[in-house]
Amino acid sequence: MLSGVDAPIRLLIVNDDAEEAEAIVSHLRNAGLAIRPARAATLEELDSHLATHPFDVLLAASPTPGMSDAEILHRAGAHGRDLPVVVEVEHIDDASLMALTGAGAHGIVLRGQFGYLQDVVVREFTDLEARRGLRRLEAQIRETERRCDALIESSRDPIAYVHEGMHIRANRAYLEMFGYDDFEDIEGMSLLDLVAPSYVADFKQLLKSLSRGETPPARHELEARDAEGNDFPAVMEFTQAKYEGEPCIQIVLRRQETDPALAQEVEELRRRDMATGLLNRQTFLQQLEQLVGEVASNGSSHGLLLMETDQSAQLEQQVGLDNVDDLAVAIAARLNETFDDDVVIARTGENTYALLLRGSDYAATSAAAERLRAAFDGRLLETADASLSATVSVGGVQIGERIAQVARVVAKATESLQNATGMGGNRVDIFDPSATERAEEERIQAWVSHISEAIAGDAMRLVYQPIVNLQDETEQFYESMLRMIGSDGHMIPPAQFVPMAEEHGLAGAIDRWALQRALQDVAAQATDGQPAKVLVKISQESLDDEKLVADIFAMLQQTGAVPASLVLQLPESKVFTNLRQAQRLNDELTAMGAHFCIEHFGVGLNSLQLLNHFKPGFLKLNEDFIADFARSQENRDRVQEIVQKAQAQQIACIARGVADAATMTALFTAGVEYMQGDFIAPASDRMVSAY
Repeated sequence: MLSGVDAPIRLLIVNDDAEEAEAIVSHLRNAGLAIRPARAATLEELDSHLATHPFDVLLAASPTPGMSDAEILHRAGAHGRDLPVVVEVEHIDDASLMALTGAGAHGIVLRGQFGYLQDVVVREFTDLEARRGLRRLEAQIRETERRCDALIESSRDPIAYVHEGMHIRANRAYLEMFGYDDFEDIEGMSLLDLVAPSYVADFKQLLKSLSRGETPPARHELEARDAEGNDFPAVMEFTQAKYEGEPCIQIVLRRQETDPALAQEVEELRRRDMATGLLNRQTFLQQLEQLVGEVASNGSSHGLLLMETDQSAQLEQQVGLDNVDDLAVAIAARLNETFDDDVVIARTGENTYALLLRGSDYAATSAAAERLRAAFDGRLLETADASLSATVSVGGVQIGERIAQVARVVAKATESLQNATGMGGNRVDIFDPSATERAEEERIQAWVSHISEAIAGDAMRLVYQPIVNLQDETEQFYESMLRMIGSDGHMIPPAQFVPMAEEHGLAGAIDRWALQRALQDVAAQATDGQPAKVLVKISQESLDDEKLVADIFAMLQQTGAVPASLVLQLPESKVFTNLRQAQRLNDELTAMGAHFCIEHFGVGLNSLQLLNHFKPGFLKLNEDFIADFARSQENRDRVQEIVQKAQAQQIACIARGVADAATMTALFTAGVEYMQGDFIAPASDRMVSAY
């Protein structure tokens, strides 16, 4: 996936050449981008698209002489939307560069430079998403400020905002506590004027420390003085805040009418997890927020670790539901004995623990994470009734200026924890935003090693989902779906490892393994009647390999499967951009008696044109058409058009993702012969007929 862009990009291409536009879309999709394309061949079509559909990027790709780049830029801007325009040109010079950028072009690329085009599209989409996010946040902030102001004014707690020691805002409860009728009576008044004289010196030092950006105390006890000169015991709580864009301090002031020691004890209990005595999630997030604020202001560096026990369900089963808290207590004790008091430790979930490492650099954070993992590996956890063997997964993030937002810090730490868990557990994964390349390389290398070991050690599996022929109940047809077994025995879906395998030259070996296993299983499924069919996906590496068909022939002889039982599958985007190789493979398979299937068919700008040059045995319709088929006339019309074209060439169509009877009936009425989906039959580790 290019640059980590997972969201679909709605791309409007202005070009009168359908094939050239299709090539652009295919190259971008093959690069890992989820493109949702549309094409405008005239200025009228451009205006229609812009008026009726939202787009993320507009690409002016060599329009006809009647559509100048300047006119396209003008019309794109006239609709008043934030729409980045990328212009594709034959050549570039100073004059054209200045003219296009002056007219509003966000990016300029040379025709045919698909790699650079990918970078520009991703950059513009990422920038657009950032601008959209900023606008949403600004609107949310305005609404939040309005609500907060209303809540503060109606609050029964006395609340004030102080800037440089002076009152700039106070609610009605605050004014009433000190005996003032209106805020104008204390506006600009020093906070020190409301403090009893004997407490002024200490309070002045506190204000100085707060002005230097130091962390305020949770509570400060003193005596306050009202407008009549009467002193009364009070407690102040401080929070760094902003008021009308200016940094200030929010003060919540309460009369101290209870036992201070008891109040302190209650406050401490409120901050703790009841079972373990560790800090609870709310308190931990407050401390994390303060720490992240320090990073943003002074550039310091800290570490955050998240830990979960592996096989938590088995551990809870061993101790019993009545004694789950005993397990949490044992884990907390192990954490406390492993780390000093300067490490903030909290229980943030039923099975999740967090550690905050102040002043820790990447090396220290990594060392602490490894120490945390080793504290459980090979050591028993003792509860009152059981001795348990447990390992843990540790994920973490290095908190620095490049990630100085609480939401991003927590998200990256959680993602790292999931990575450690997904690799089989008893592992450490630390995200360091200042050394992304190094961390990413280490993660990639771990995956590559794991994939290589899985291929060599036969730690791959195939599951099979039936594909039902509604016109012939006797036909047996299955799609094979690849899985990899993690070190913890859990199945890893292909989305987590196939892209990595393709990038590092392992996809061909995986394809050979899948073909061998699928042919073995389909041969065992053979009966005296027609042979079963199995659909196997292959990669770009196998498509480019001219020895693939010879290897398949050898596998057929070895397994005893017949050629008619094999269907190879490739997505439409790869077929379009590798048409010659796909034609060669299709011809060789047809000559052998095997079949070829194009999946995700219909996603291109002109998918049906592909069938003029290529005749596969099967077309698997894009799932977007199926998801809302029974209710979407547009989807029904599109599928009907594809089916009619396919039937004219004796090509069978497969609908994947059929989720209900209404959709299945509507698809069958439209002429689709083959159906697939969990509603019809779920995937299984064996070839099990749907009937």
